[in-house]
Amino acid sequence: MQPIVSNMPFDARLPTADRNARVLATWLLLVAAMVWAMVALGGATRLTGSGLSIMEWAPFRGTLPPLTEAEWQRLFGLYRTIPQYQLVNAGIDLEGFKQIFWLEWAHRLWGRLIGLAFLLPLLWFAFKGMVPRRLLPRLGVLFVLGGMQGAIGWFMVASGFQADRTAVSAYRLVAHLGMALGLYAALVWTALGLLRPAAQALPAAARAVRGAAHAAAALLLLAMLAGGFVAGLKAGFTYNTFPLMDGRLVPEGYADLSPWLRNWFENIAAVQFNHRLLATLGGLAALAAAGLGWLRLPPGPARLAALGLGGAVALQYALGVATLLAVVPVWLGTLHQATAVLVLTMILLLLHALRRAPGTNT
Repeated sequence: MQPIVSNMPFDARLPTADRNARVLATWLLLVAAMVWAMVALGGATRLTGSGLSIMEWAPFRGTLPPLTEAEWQRLFGLYRTIPQYQLVNAGIDLEGFKQIFWLEWAHRLWGRLIGLAFLLPLLWFAFKGMVPRRLLPRLGVLFVLGGMQGAIGWFMVASGFQADRTAVSAYRLVAHLGMALGLYAALVWTALGLLRPAAQALPAAARAVRGAAHAAAALLLLAMLAGGFVAGLKAGFTYNTFPLMDGRLVPEGYADLSPWLRNWFENIAAVQFNHRLLATLGGLAALAAAGLGWLRLPPGPARLAALGLGGAVALQYALGVATLLAVVPVWLGTLHQATAVLVLTMILLLLHALRRAPGTNT
């Protein structure tokens, strides 16, 4: 007797709940990819000094670019009132202003598109009954946080209009970056939960991998936030040597500010040193997780994620050193910021794959 072979697509033969989970996970991962692109675009905006070119926050009206010469002149006139124009870009004409304007406008437009790409499918999926009830509150919170991210972005930009500034506050920049990474992580983690709702049973030897993975995750996330302070203080434009900082392991002037804790956030020497230190320690922990994963984990998602994290961190470390030695060219600095999201992705994949199975100690 010949086996019956269905001509139906594979997904159509899955239970309805499983098909819905795949659809929802695909949607969330697409939105996460848009957030990833947003982080890279934000890096380019910062490095080109474009972020202060639009001095108005108009969530709806600002969707359209200037359509008349009079509107271009009005916006250019506003830009000429701030310190960045007067001290950094004095003398640029309208065409020069347009070059920095378009990148910031694209950055803001992309943020609006992310909001629509999240909200409209969510309403449709909820209407069709495809979203599990337990997931609705989380998705609602994510939408609210996404809206807050827009407000945090404006809060950051507004700090650059102050009389004593030519760039945004490093503290506000880190808050904006941290929220973006948090939203990305929540989207990816939720999607992974839909795709792999049950934890994989792992051997007892996985405990060592899990410990190294958690250490790597903590150190690397701190390194990313420290990188935000490096960006905010433009600390990458000094101490452009490696591995020493102008011939010293710990740079001169590391503790110049008082109280001492301010050095971690406002002292260029300390901020860059801390970023290097956290990246190095996090990289070593990631390589340890990769090595332990190769030796102690069976073939499968967890082992692949451990190796992927090791590779992503090695790439990011090399890009960081290259960016520093080249004195932060725009393309390399943008790539370094975008690759940080790759590292975060591998962290999420590894931690999700290493979840303890219910009723076990591993």
